[in-house]
Amino acid sequence: MHNSENCYINSDEKLVAAIGVENLVIVSTKDAVLVMNRERSQDVKKAVEFLKQNQRSEYKRHREIYRPWGRCDVVVQTPRFNVNRITVKPGGAFSMQMHHHRAEHWVILAGTGQVTVNGKQFLLTENQSTFIPIGAEHSLENPGRIPAGSAGDPVGVVPRRGRHYSY
Repeated sequence: MHNSENCYINSDEKLVAAIGVENLVIVSTKDAVLVMNRERSQDVKKAVEFLKQNQRSEYKRHREIYRPWGRCDVVVQTPRFNVNRITVKPGGAFSMQMHHHRAEHWVILAGTGQVTVNGKQFLLTENQSTFIPIGAEHSLENPGRIPAGSAGDPVGVVPRRGRHYSY
């Protein structure tokens, strides 16, 4: 901040620079950027209502979704496919799943993942991948003991589209 007064600036990832501004709240997340006068914080509800009326998904769904087993970051979402970055906590696993209308490609970006596909288990390590065919029962587990947030978490990029069924 340069020559700025009475401002609150918070950003998850991106650098936010402010020059010559006063009385602003600037909040940057993976989903959106909010810039408002500090005296207008009560109008946030109006902004959310505007998003809702214009059928924007941001008012109800975030790009980063937390689950008991870890988290899912939506990297790309299109009508034809999604790319998700999935982080599984050490000792965590997501439930057995099966999809009638989509296949998935998993790439382990860091750590080790124990993969189960149609009852067969195998390990994947960094830079290894697997294909999950349509209709295959599958799950992913982190067998490691490295604390969450470290480079040792199994992290995969998973293109997803279609219906989701969990067991």
